[in-house]
Amino acid sequence: MDVTDARTQLIDHISNKAVFHGDFTLTSGKKATYYVDLRRVSLDHEVAPLIGQVMLDLIKGIPDVSAVGGMTMGADPVAAAILHQGAARGASYDAFVVRKEPKDHGRGKQVEGPDLNGKRVIVLEDTSTTGGSPLAAIEALLKVGAIIAGVAVVVDRNTGAKEIIEAAGYPYYSAIGLEDLGLS
Repeated sequence: MDVTDARTQLIDHISNKAVFHGDFTLTSGKKATYYVDLRRVSLDHEVAPLIGQVMLDLIKGIPDVSAVGGMTMGADPVAAAILHQGAARGASYDAFVVRKEPKDHGRGKQVEGPDLNGKRVIVLEDTSTTGGSPLAAIEALLKVGAIIAGVAVVVDRNTGAKEIIEAAGYPYYSAIGLEDLGLS
């Protein structure tokens, strides 16, 4: 399947299964007339592989990335999709999970997965509103010595996350925008 087909199919699935119209309050506290619930598709057996393919195409030009992941829960299925689709293509991306708080037992880790010390990573998010989740993940990743190669999101809501992430000094990549979903 070529890139356009995967992306077009992904846009169709998101539009049909993950966009809800009504009155919603976003993470930022702002009101919205629609809500994009990417977990409706990121955990779907048909759509997860498409997410992996589209996100691989988005990040493939970023050099020397060894792992992908982000703040649990939104980033987890996206990271898994990239890991699996990457393996199918011969790419070797590992995945990691950033907990909201360090564990209070065991090894007390906040970042789970491979050792990321000195490794270049991409921070993922399913859909971005404020940029708060990627920045919180970055804070935890820097503590374990990871090098942040960028932030990549499946759907950018165009609500300032890109500007906030870039102002913090990190490249921002998004696969799909509101205009692609007919929401702009």
